Amino acid sequence: MNAHVREYLQLTKPRVVALLVFCAVIGMFLAVPGIPPWRALVFGTLGIWMASGSAAAFNHLIDERIDKLMARTARRPLATGSLRPRQVLVFAVLLGIASMLVLVLLVNLLTAVLTLGGLIGYALVYTAYLKRATPQNIVIGGLAGAIPPVLGWTAVTGELHAFALQLCLIIFVWTPPHFWALAIFRRDDYARAQVPMLPVTHGVVYTRWQVLFYTVLLVLVTLLPTITGYSGLVYLGGAVVLGVAFLYYAIRLLNPPDDYFPMRVFKYSIVYLMALFAFLLADHWLVSPIGANAGLMLQRMAS
Repeated sequence: MNAHVREYLQLTKPRVVALLVFCAVIGMFLAVPGIPPWRALVFGTLGIWMASGSAAAFNHLIDERIDKLMARTARRPLATGSLRPRQVLVFAVLLGIASMLVLVLLVNLLTAVLTLGGLIGYALVYTAYLKRATPQNIVIGGLAGAIPPVLGWTAVTGELHAFALQLCLIIFVWTPPHFWALAIFRRDDYARAQVPMLPVTHGVVYTRWQVLFYTVLLVLVTLLPTITGYSGLVYLGGAVVLGVAFLYYAIRLLNPPDDYFPMRVFKYSIVYLMALFAFLLADHWLVSPIGANAGLMLQRMAS
């Protein structure tokens, strides 16, 4: 791959964006009984991916000074000087404009407006202001990162739905324990960059308890889809097992076996969210017409 292409791709934070787009695509599939319309699936995914990549590029631009001071981000294109701020700005703006054109012209206006709100929320409200203003930055700014399932839903249906908002709430509550585990491990980096992350301002012990508190809250929130009748026992079983494992990690974090343990919590949190949404989709397909027909066919074959 050409070096410049690789650097521009790095600006979009591919692994982070992949998780966001994954949640958006699951939202698309949950919005309809069978397969989403191809137009909404293809162009909705493309538009959401480009908007997320644009927000990530703006994040690189705004955090240039911070990135140079942190070991985790010191090799980013702007931090190393392999790309200049003007190049990043042009790339971010063009990618953002392209995403809006795709969503407005090929998907629907509601999805475009909500996606733009998420882009602005992450790039400007969180990165440019909240990140430097308060140790609760990741809590308040978490809504921007929690919106992808809503975007996927509206891309297919053109309207908001209570189930999509529940999925948004799950990611919103998941974000603090996910990110604070990383912040504990990287607290020296954040202190050096003068970013008021919770472990820096309130200490590691306090942050560990906050991770546990939000994990308990997360486990309770993940029960909502079943309690409200949107998901069934397949999802509930998966959510409970995944939640118990997350609680184990959060409790163990109070007295971790080694300094690397917070990163294990962070990595598990990513697996947790992907698996949770996979269970949502599996449960949905088992009770959808396609799932029901497949089950009937299996019964007939067995008989």
